[in-house]
Amino acid sequence: MDVSMTLWVLTIVGLAALIAVDFFIGRKPHDVSIKEAGIWTVVWIVLAALFGVGLLLFAGGQPAGEFFAGFITEKSLSVDNLFVFVLIMAKFAVPSQYQQRVLLIGVLIALVLRAIFIAAGAAILASFAWVFYIFGAFLIYTAWKLIQEARADEDDEDWEENKLLKAAERRFGVADRYHGTKLWIEENGKRVMTPMLVVMLAIGTTDVLFALDSIPAIFGLTQDPYIVFTANAFALMGLRQLYFLIGGLLRKLVHLSYGLSIILGFIGVKLVLHALHESGVHVPEISIPVSLGVICAVLVVTTITSLRASKKQAAAEAAQGKSDGVTKDSIDV
Repeated sequence: MDVSMTLWVLTIVGLAALIAVDFFIGRKPHDVSIKEAGIWTVVWIVLAALFGVGLLLFAGGQPAGEFFAGFITEKSLSVDNLFVFVLIMAKFAVPSQYQQRVLLIGVLIALVLRAIFIAAGAAILASFAWVFYIFGAFLIYTAWKLIQEARADEDDEDWEENKLLKAAERRFGVADRYHGTKLWIEENGKRVMTPMLVVMLAIGTTDVLFALDSIPAIFGLTQDPYIVFTANAFALMGLRQLYFLIGGLLRKLVHLSYGLSIILGFIGVKLVLHALHESGVHVPEISIPVSLGVICAVLVVTTITSLRASKKQAAAEAAQGKSDGVTKDSIDV
C-alpha cells in the first residue's frame, strides 16, 4: 500500500485530535462508571471499524483485511496487558479518581514507544528478509512460554519496577504522597516527581515488554508500516476504557493465555512460511482471510471456555463454603 506523507500527517493529526477530545472529556478526575467505560469502548471500536471500511473503499480488500486482522490481534494481546496494569495500580495505591488520567498518559507513552519499535521493525524487514525467520521463531517460543506459564498456574500477585524506572526515581526523587494530578512538586527546595508521574511511566515503559511479541505478531500479518501503526494506535487508545469495563472480568478469562499462545504460534508459523516462500522454497502461504478467521475463532472459543470454567469454579467454591459451614455448625453443636 503506497502511503503518501500527506496521508501520514493527516492520520497522525486525526489520531491526535481524537486523543485530545478524549482527554478534554475526561480532564476532571472522577471515578469511571461501567456505563461511561462501555460507551467509550464502543466508540473506539466503531472508529476502528470505520477506518477499516475506509481502507476497504479506497485501498481495497487486502489492506482492509490486514488492518482488521492486526487490530483484533493487538486488541486481544492488549487485554493481557491489563493484568499487569491492575498490579501496577495496586502497588502504587493509585486513587480511583486518578486512574483514568494515569492510563491515558501511560498509553500515550506506550504509543510513542511502539511507533519507534514499528519504524525500526519496518526498516529492518525492508533490508533483511531473513529477520522473518527470527520473528517467527520468537513468536513460536513466546507461545510455548505462555503455555508453560499457564500450566504452572502461578499467581503473579506482585510487580517489580524496571531498571529505567528505578533509575529515574533515584535521579529525581519521589514525593511521599499524591498531589492531585500534578507530576512535579517542590519539596525542600528540590523539584521531585510525584507518584502520579511514576505510575504513568510504569504503565508506558512496561508496555514495551508486551510490544516485544505484539509488534512481531502484527508484522506477521502485514508488512505495511501504515497498517501496523494504525492498528496499534486504535487498539491502544481504547485500552483505558477497556480497563474499567472488564477489570472485574479479567480473573474469569482463565484460558486467555492458552488462546494468545495459539494465536502467537499460528502467526509465528505464518512468518516462517512467508520467509521460506521469499527464499524461493515452494510452500503454502496462509492468506489474510484464513488468518482473520483463525484469530477470531480462537478468541471466541477461549472466551466461552474461560467463562464456563470460571462458572464451574465459582460453583465448586460455593459448594465447598456450604460444606465448611455445615461442618462448623456440627462442631459448634
